[in-house]
Amino acid sequence: MNSRRDGRGGRMALFDGIEEGGIRASSSHEISELENDVALGGLEERVSVLKRLTGDIHEEVETHNRMLDRMGNDMDSSRGVLSGTMDKFKMVFETKSSRRMFTLVASFLVVFLVVYFLTK
Repeated sequence: MNSRRDGRGGRMALFDGIEEGGIRASSSHEISELENDVALGGLEERVSVLKRLTGDIHEEVETHNRMLDRMGNDMDSSRGVLSGTMDKFKMVFETKSSRRMFTLVASFLVVFLVVYFLTK
């Protein structure tokens, strides 16, 4: 009977090891699944943060593009105004005759001489 018990005990020990290994295997599989779920949750959180960050960057870029477009339009209009002003200056300086310029210079010279002699 002892030999039977030894045989059963040996088999039980043999099967217990397999069952324990099976339990260990399923436990490690469950642990791996839990770790994967936790890692997946963390990854989903990171992806959502990156998605929000990307959206914020996109909005900021769009805002800056609109601002630059407005600034470019303002510069173009300023350039137009300055160009018109320069054209008017050119026209004024080109149409003035040398006779008018001489009269103006002579008038200032006469006034200067009169003031000089009166103060002396």
